[in-house]
Amino acid sequence: MHDVTGSRHDQHRTYCAACGSRVSRDFRPGPDGRPAAKCPRCGSLERHRFLSLLLGALGPDLRDLDTVVEIAPSRQSTPLIDRLGARHRVRLDLGHDKRDVDALACLTALPLRDASVDLLVCYHVLEHVPDDRAAMAEIARVLSPRGIALLEVPIRTGIATEEDPTASPEECLRRFGQADHVRWYGDDVDERFSQAGLATLRVTPPALLGEAAVEWFNLMPHEVVWIARPGEGVASPMVACAASGLTAAFDAVLGELAHTREQLGRARARGDRLARERDGLRARLDQVLVRHEPAVLTRLRRVARL
Repeated sequence: MHDVTGSRHDQHRTYCAACGSRVSRDFRPGPDGRPAAKCPRCGSLERHRFLSLLLGALGPDLRDLDTVVEIAPSRQSTPLIDRLGARHRVRLDLGHDKRDVDALACLTALPLRDASVDLLVCYHVLEHVPDDRAAMAEIARVLSPRGIALLEVPIRTGIATEEDPTASPEECLRRFGQADHVRWYGDDVDERFSQAGLATLRVTPPALLGEAAVEWFNLMPHEVVWIARPGEGVASPMVACAASGLTAAFDAVLGELAHTREQLGRARARGDRLARERDGLRARLDQVLVRHEPAVLTRLRRVARL
C-alpha cells in the first residue's frame, strides 16, 4: 500500500531551486562529506539554491541592472546571476586556474570605477583575504547608490572574530577549518562591514522562506547571507519586510501540495484495494472454472450430439 502522507524523500528532497528540476534521487554528499548537500543534476549546494531564491526575493531591486560583478565565480552560481540579464557581466578572481573569469584581480584593489556596480556577489572569499577591511571598503567603493552586495562568510556566534593572517597553512587548518582561511568571523562582523562603509542586513533561509520551504528546497537553516548597501549600520529591511509575505506564499503552496499528495495517496490506496478485490474475484472464477469445467464440457458434448 502507498504511504498516503508521502515519504521524507517525496516531501523534503524533491526540488532544486538552482536548476529548477524535480529531483527523483537523493541529494548527494557535499564536498566536506555532509549528507544530502549536492543536487544530482546541476551539482548545486545549499548556498547556491538559497542564492537562487534570494535573487528571486530581491527581484524588484534587481531590475534593469547595468553592471553585475561576481567574485570567485562557480559553475553553479554563474548561471543564476546570468539570468538577471545585466548589460555588463564581470567575473573576477585572484588567480584560480579552474574558474572562467573575465579578469584576474584582488578584492582589495578592484579594477572598477567608483559607484559603478549594481550587484556584487562575494561568497566565501573574505575569510581568505588577509586585509579583509580593505576588501570590504573596496566593495563599498564600487557599489552604485542603488547597488546591493550579497556577502557570505563562515561565522561562529557568541564570540568575536578570531584571525591570524600570518599563521601557517597547518595552523590555519587547525584553527580556522581550512588551510587557506585566515579567520573565523564572529558577532562583530556587522561592525566591520559598517566601519568599511556598508550597511548590512542578515538573512537566513528560515527567516526569508519559512521552515517548510527550507526542507522542500533542501537548504541549511543556519546559513547567513549579508545583504549590503552603501552606508553604515543596518540596511533598509526591504527583504525582511517582504519575508512574511514570501513565507506565507511558500507555506500556502506547500500546504496545497501536501493536500494534493494526501488525496493522491488515498486514490492510490483505493486503487490498490480495488486491484486486490479484482485479483480475488479472478482467483475465485478460476477456481469455479477448474471445479466445474468437466461437467460443463460433458453437457456441451451431449448437446452437440442431439
